[in-house]
Amino acid sequence: MDQLVSIEDCARTILDVTPLIMQSIRSEMRSNRTPDLSVPQFRTLIYIRSHAKASLTDVSEHLGLSLPSTSKMVDGLVKRDLVVRSDAPQDRRRMQIQLTASGNALLDQAVQCTLEHVGETIAPLSADQRIRIFEAMQLLGQLFNPGEGSAAN
Repeated sequence: MDQLVSIEDCARTILDVTPLIMQSIRSEMRSNRTPDLSVPQFRTLIYIRSHAKASLTDVSEHLGLSLPSTSKMVDGLVKRDLVVRSDAPQDRRRMQIQLTASGNALLDQAVQCTLEHVGETIAPLSADQRIRIFEAMQLLGQLFNPGEGSAAN
């Protein structure tokens, strides 16, 4: 595909394809492999792992959820011993959230299952097609998350 693609066509394709990818991931997360972890919980654990001492506000903004909804979800993760809340040393009014060993183990399992599913989905692609996808995702990660340079969040 060496033809010019308009900015609008490119943007439309991203908007059309991203929900399909997320639906596939959601379906996998709901399967028997990781039945006890929802996609928002999965995304929360990934965010907390990659953002040491994240605040509830940080998590809420990342997920696009209200603070009360995020707080309720984090409370559930605390009750399951997947995360802990603690006072931030520099500001006692601010809570920071960190993964527990159990949270890390469950996240590792969920990531591995999801990676296997995505890997099976893209397995029929040629090496050149996988390279193009890899490079495109890296580029999108840099554009949409300039501080991180990764599309994994």
